Amino acid sequence: MLHYTTHSQGDPIYLLHGWALNSHVWDCVLPGLAQHGKIIAIDLPGHGKSALPDNGNYDLDAITNEVAQLIDSGATVVGWSLGGLVALNLACKYPELVHKLVLVAGSPRFVRSPDWPNAVDKSVIDGFAQSLVSDYRATILRFLAIQALGSDQAKQSIKALREKVFINGEPQLIALQEGLNLLSETDMRTRLPDIRCPTLIVAGEKDTLIPANSGSDTAKLLPNSQLAIIGGAGHAPFISHSEEFLSIVTAFINEKA
Repeated sequence: MLHYTTHSQGDPIYLLHGWALNSHVWDCVLPGLAQHGKIIAIDLPGHGKSALPDNGNYDLDAITNEVAQLIDSGATVVGWSLGGLVALNLACKYPELVHKLVLVAGSPRFVRSPDWPNAVDKSVIDGFAQSLVSDYRATILRFLAIQALGSDQAKQSIKALREKVFINGEPQLIALQEGLNLLSETDMRTRLPDIRCPTLIVAGEKDTLIPANSGSDTAKLLPNSQLAIIGGAGHAPFISHSEEFLSIVTAFINEKA
């Protein structure tokens, strides 16, 4: 069973965090989001206080199926980075559950290829995977620093991420290893045209992991999507530019579908 916390009342809004982190990463925007619905902040399998998937696998479908058990029909699902991949897969596999989708610094494909240039080089993710074995705490902290790189509020963002990373306990090594494998190997581009729910793509102008142009590329593949680029933001715009993030996301949540 996944660990989660709930806040406020109203229509459900589910929050899915990124690699190596946990549900507390959303703390800075929880009060603002909670004014617009019931917030359910989830620790993904093997992260925070959540156990690994029941079936022993750690693939995208296994994670998605675990999350789906918590989702009420007609929900808004907000996924950041790795959580964005889970959110996309959730909308594909369980369209009846997802009323609206918010993709934050996310992409259907994280690694660069000739036909997908606005992404990170595979060697970057492979390097993190190799260093996990020798010192996974240092690897996590280095990854967090890269997420804030380029942001106008880089120092503050790094500090905020570091404060949250181990607050619910240390993520399990297998979840970290397999999570990086998901970021390296997953390609959902051919499945995006099947996602029909309204989708908001939130990109950071200075994101070095998922470049803002990737948001434009992703929007072209989603039939019912809109793109918002937050100026000066890196990979965690809800931390570095929380007020602007809240304004964009809550306006989308409140739009009539």
